[in-house]
Amino acid sequence: MLMQLTLSGASQGAIYALVALSLTVVYRSTTVVNFGHGDLVMSGAFVAYVLVVGLGLAFLPAAVIAVVAMFGLGVCFSRALIRPIRGGPHIGFALMSIALGYTLRGIARTVWGREVLPMPRVFDIDPIFLGDVVLTGDALFTIATVAVLLALFFALLAFTDVGKMVQAVYQSERGARLVGINVSRFHDLSWGTGAALGAVGGILIAPVSFLHPDLGASFLIKGFAAMTLGGFGSLGGAVLGGVVLGLAEQYAGAYIDTALIDITAYLLIILVLLVRPRGLFGRKAVVKV
Repeated sequence: MLMQLTLSGASQGAIYALVALSLTVVYRSTTVVNFGHGDLVMSGAFVAYVLVVGLGLAFLPAAVIAVVAMFGLGVCFSRALIRPIRGGPHIGFALMSIALGYTLRGIARTVWGREVLPMPRVFDIDPIFLGDVVLTGDALFTIATVAVLLALFFALLAFTDVGKMVQAVYQSERGARLVGINVSRFHDLSWGTGAALGAVGGILIAPVSFLHPDLGASFLIKGFAAMTLGGFGSLGGAVLGGVVLGLAEQYAGAYIDTALIDITAYLLIILVLLVRPRGLFGRKAVVKV
């Protein structure tokens, strides 16, 4: 039973890790917390749903189109709505991102109401039985996809100039400008990348869960919980936090009470803020006076 729970938790945690990572990409690059990010995840899932069910496209081409579309939406959001208020207080960013999220949710509700929509299964693969452990095609596809994406993402940051740009902008936007980095364009690309990664999470959710316009709200909380555990601004911490949250939900639901599954993220946030507010990999802020 433990191995089965671990596999299920790892599969779910991989999706949480993507959502948390996509939130962290925007936060690390712009110091803005996108409170509407959950609805971007939902939108990515619904774009894929429309392409697969409405237009009859195969899942993989539909997924690529959905990710590209959400990247473009993220860039447009940054240019049209965030850039004009960049000189204002951070509360303006929060309100703007919330407004975006509710707008996307409202559009989905206008089209589908509060219907719960099933997504066709992606891979009709017979389960693999390893003793008492059952490996489903969906779980293997989710874990493999997230693992490949994370490997490519962290390799990009570690071995290319993009990673140096991220670090430079995160440490000092003024210093980044002085060395010739177009910070405004970099912010646009960061918002686009965050939206695209979130869309991947939504697309992976779609075949294993019913879709509805309020889907993003719960995944926003999961992403925040993973970020809190890993430490705000830590890319690796966001990934680890997502996996730990997925495992914690499965273990708590199986060994304590299934009702805990829905509140594990909230309990994790409370616990981390009380015990280690900066998270596992967050750096302690030093204020010079």
